[in-house]
Amino acid sequence: MDEIPRLDKKKVNVTSLDDIEEEKKYWLSKSASERIEAIEINRRMIYGRDRVASRLQRFLEIAELS
Repeated sequence: MDEIPRLDKKKVNVTSLDDIEEEKKYWLSKSASERIEAIEINRRMIYGRDRVASRLQRFLEIAELS
């Protein structure tokens, strides 16, 4: 899954944001691997390939207790 799939605008279905049950039914009909693949595609679309492949920066914060 190196390349982000192109959006097929012929297959886009626009619904109300209040229709949670239909969306829940759709995602429950998909297998776990299909759901994870959809999450990965969304991450790559939002953050780009380079930022997804890079590691998270580690940091340490020290809190002083009173």
